[in-house]
Amino acid sequence: MVGILHTRGMPARPDAADPAAPHPDIRRELYLLTLYRILEAALLCLALFSPVGSMIGEPRHLELGRVVALLYLLAAIGLFWTGRGGRIRTQALVGVAIDVLAATLAMHALPGSAAGIAMMLLFNIGAAAFLLPLRLGIGCAVLGGLGLAAEFVASALHDGGARTPLAELTMFAVSYLAIATLTNLVGRQMRATEALAERRGHQAANLAEVNELIIRRMRTGVLLVDGDGTIKLANEAAMLQLGDLGEGRRDLALAAPALAQRLHEWRLDANQDAQPLQLSADLPEVLPRFARLLAEGDQALVFLDDTSQVTRRAESLTLATLGRFSASLAHEIRNPLAAISYATQLLEESREIPEADRRLLEIIYQQTQRMNGIVENVLGLARRERAQPEHVELGDFVRHFVADYRNSHPLEFDQLDALAPGAPLGAMVDRRQLQQAVTVLVHNALVYGRLPGEPARISLRAYADATGTPVLDVVDRGPGIPETVAAQLFRPFFTTSGHGTGLGLYIARELCLANEASLDYVPVPAGGACFRIRLAGTRAFATG
Repeated sequence: MVGILHTRGMPARPDAADPAAPHPDIRRELYLLTLYRILEAALLCLALFSPVGSMIGEPRHLELGRVVALLYLLAAIGLFWTGRGGRIRTQALVGVAIDVLAATLAMHALPGSAAGIAMMLLFNIGAAAFLLPLRLGIGCAVLGGLGLAAEFVASALHDGGARTPLAELTMFAVSYLAIATLTNLVGRQMRATEALAERRGHQAANLAEVNELIIRRMRTGVLLVDGDGTIKLANEAAMLQLGDLGEGRRDLALAAPALAQRLHEWRLDANQDAQPLQLSADLPEVLPRFARLLAEGDQALVFLDDTSQVTRRAESLTLATLGRFSASLAHEIRNPLAAISYATQLLEESREIPEADRRLLEIIYQQTQRMNGIVENVLGLARRERAQPEHVELGDFVRHFVADYRNSHPLEFDQLDALAPGAPLGAMVDRRQLQQAVTVLVHNALVYGRLPGEPARISLRAYADATGTPVLDVVDRGPGIPETVAAQLFRPFFTTSGHGTGLGLYIARELCLANEASLDYVPVPAGGACFRIRLAGTRAFATG
C-alpha cells in the first residue's frame, strides 16, 4: 500500500545519469553559470575600454580584442536570457563553445593576459562538465585544450615563436581534463543524493499520510493530551465519544471530567484502572488506556476502547458456541419434550383422571410447549437459512396473517387488526421468514403491549412511505418501552422477563437483514410501541 501511494504521489525525478533533465536545481546552476559568464565579459570589456587596460600589457590586436569583448558580452547576455527555458544540455554546450572561442581569440589579442584568461576558462569548463554527462564534459575539456593549442600555433606563426611555454599549455590542458572529470563526478553524486533525499522525503510524507489516515479511521478513540490537560489532537472516534471539541472544550477537564480525573490518577501512580467510563449519558461506556508519548515528556496518549464492541464480540462468540451446541440440543431435548407432550395429551383423554389433576396436566402441556419454543428460538440462530425472496403483495399478506393468527391463537378479549391500502403494494421478501418475524413481533405485543387489567390492542399496518418504500408496522397501545430498555431491545439474550430467552427480537431483526430489510423500534407519542419493518421494493430489489 505504501509503495502504491509513493508511486502515484511523487513526481518523476530527474535521472541522476542524465543531468540535462529540466530539474529546478540544474536550472539554477545553469543560471549561475550564465551570470558568471556576463561577469567575465564585463571584466574583459572593462580592461579594453577603460584606463585600466594599461595594466594588462601591450595588446597584440587591440581592435580584435575589443570586438571579441563586445560580442562575448552580447552572447553572454543572450545566453542568460535564453537560459530560462529550453534544453539544459544544448545551452551548456553552446555556452562552453562560445567561452572557448572567446577565450582563444582574447588570448591571441592580449598575450599579456593569456594565463589569466586561460585560468578563467577553467571555471567555465568545470561548470559545464558539472551540468553535462561525463563524455560531454570530457569533450568540453578537450575543446578547451584544442583552443589553447590553436592559439599556441597562431602565436607561433604570427610572432615566429609562441610566448606561452609549451609546459604551461600542457598543464592547462591537463587541468581542464581533471576539473571536468572531478566536477562531473561531484555533480552526479550530488544529484543522486538529492534524488534519494527527494524519494525519502516523499516516502516519509506518504507514510505520515497513511499513519494519519489509520489513526483518524481507527475505531478506538485516540487523544493527545499535554501536561496541562489540553487536548492537542483527537481522531474521529474520539470526537464521537467526546462531542465537539471547540476552543472552549479543548480542556479535558471540561470536555470529560471523569476521564481527566482518571488521567490524573494514572500520572500519579501509573496504574491502569480497568473500570469503564461513561463520558455521556447517550454514549456507550469506554475503557481508557494511557501511555506516554515520550519517556521523559509530559504528553500522554489516551486510548478510548468502546466496550460495546467487546460486548458484541463476546456475543458473537456466544452465538457461535450456541449454534454448535444446538444440533445436540435438538436430539437431547426435543425428543423427550415430544414424548412428554404426547403422553400428556393421552392422559387428558382418559376419563379416570380427576378434574383437579387435569389442571396439572394442562400446566405440564403448557410448559412443554414453552420449552419447545425456547428450543425453536435457539435452533433458529443455528439454521441461518438463506432468504428466497419473492414478490409479496403486502396488503394481502397482512390480511392473511391476521386471519391465520386468529384461527391458530385464540385471542379472547385481545384485538388484532389489519390495516392495508386499497392499491397493491409489492415487496421482495421471503414470505416464510417475514411471517416468522411478524409472529415474534405480534407475540411480544400480546405479552408486553397491554395496560394492566386491559386487553391488548394490536394493529398491523402496511403502507408506502414518502420515498415509495413498502413499510409494515406492528403497533400496540401498551405502556411503551423505556429509553434504557429500547437501546438494548435487539441484543441477543436481553430480556426484561423471567420467562423469555431474549432471542425473539434478535432473530426477527436477523431475518429482516437477510431480506435486505430493516427492523427498528419507533416510540409512539400517544402511548404504546411500534416496530417498523422497511422492506425492499420490487424496483429497488431488481436494481440491486
